[in-house]
Amino acid sequence: MPVKVGDPIPDVEVRIMTENGPTAVRSGELLGRGKVVLFAVPGAFTPGCSRVHLPGFVEHADELTAKGVETIACVAVNDAWVLQAWARDRGAGEKIIMVADGNGEFTEAMGLMFDGQGFGLGKRSQRYAAVIDNGVITRLDVESGPGVDVSSCESVLSHL
Repeated sequence: MPVKVGDPIPDVEVRIMTENGPTAVRSGELLGRGKVVLFAVPGAFTPGCSRVHLPGFVEHADELTAKGVETIACVAVNDAWVLQAWARDRGAGEKIIMVADGNGEFTEAMGLMFDGQGFGLGKRSQRYAAVIDNGVITRLDVESGPGVDVSSCESVLSHL
């Protein structure tokens, strides 16, 4: 069952890239303090994620920060090296924390896994955006189909 508004953010091990390579962190620690915008993509380097979803958050990061967002994070069922390369390729720099959910444990804990095996993708995250305030989900917008609409940065901004 998917998480819902009012639920705490799941606390499982994920990885982020540091100067020492991929480093294990707890999602509760990473996403549980202050106001956080978390968006999830089915996969790095996929067309919609690379052309629309991530670039929107990169472009509007300063606007999110101006509205009190302390952390902007992107999660994908990919490894930390792939997410680092994707962030570099898309100019994300230090604006967005790339959260590697390589085993899909965070995505499963969120209840937002989808089975893309028929497309050769394996199990992936649904596309969504969440606003988290001190570890509690205060807004969750999950896309009902392909494309970027309710989970876009522009949509998130309109609700802050």
